[in-house]
Amino acid sequence: MWKVFGPRTDAAIELSLAGNSRAFVLDATGCTIGVKDVSLGVHPGETFVVMGLSGSGKSTLVRCIARLTELTRGQILLDGLDLTAMDERALREVRRKKLSMVFQHFGLFPHRKVIDNAAYGLEVQGVNKTLRHQRAMEVLEVVGLEGYENHYPQQLSGGMQQRVGLARALTVDPEVLFFDEPFSALDPLIRRDMQDELIRLQRAMQRTIVFITHDFAEAIKLGDRIAIMKDGEFDQVGTAAELISAPATEYVKEFTKDIPKVKVLTASAVMRRGGDVDGSRCVSFDDSVETLLPLLLEDPQPLTVLDAGHKPIGSIDRAVVSELLRSDR
Repeated sequence: MWKVFGPRTDAAIELSLAGNSRAFVLDATGCTIGVKDVSLGVHPGETFVVMGLSGSGKSTLVRCIARLTELTRGQILLDGLDLTAMDERALREVRRKKLSMVFQHFGLFPHRKVIDNAAYGLEVQGVNKTLRHQRAMEVLEVVGLEGYENHYPQQLSGGMQQRVGLARALTVDPEVLFFDEPFSALDPLIRRDMQDELIRLQRAMQRTIVFITHDFAEAIKLGDRIAIMKDGEFDQVGTAAELISAPATEYVKEFTKDIPKVKVLTASAVMRRGGDVDGSRCVSFDDSVETLLPLLLEDPQPLTVLDAGHKPIGSIDRAVVSELLRSDR
């Protein structure tokens, strides 16, 4: 995918492909490279997080994927359907039934009650009032807003308003949800609650999510995989453990340096592979190192690491964890 803002897009792309910087391309052509030759695949039920600093291109990327902003070059495929080849009518149907978006600014209708805000997507689809209110009430209960359906948005706190925005996105039962820094305007405690709420909902509903953030702590909490974006392109894509244990660039390393490794790295990432394992004390391959610390403190014997099929694949002892803790200083 490419998104170039300006009049000479072909020339800008050629200069960018030749290795020239964003600033050089802007000076030479008057064009800004928003998204530079990005390719990605998001799996069904996955939470894919795109993060980067302001101006990195992450919001432009998600708007291009949702076709709120037109690509300069490239394709967007949803279950084999090419969104970039669709006319406005076909795209409108896909947006109504398959895609939903939650923004940082809630975009609620102040003159409409909570239930009507939540049901708006179904109203656009032409669903009758009784059915759309019934569906909206089901979703409002799921997001913890039962009893607030007849309130107006201005009567709710910021966190509750964001829950209305989330309910509006979920009411149409979308296949894909786009989140563009939805919690960044919230107070820290409310933000944490909303993150926990999204994790809970994702476990229950298993939607495909593309989530934009500038906060690496939020990214590792929510994301199955994380893409770190800089100057319109991806520096690295991987799990939180992969990014922290093997940063591909100095830019990625800078993002990850303040995150305690024991909170993110899993048993499989730090274990000694193979060898003799007695199997008397077993932990799962996806347990965080932090959860293993009490076990190693109470007993110095190594822990056996089991794979998803409950077969031994390695071991962890105090020496391995001590080395990890030293590297965190």
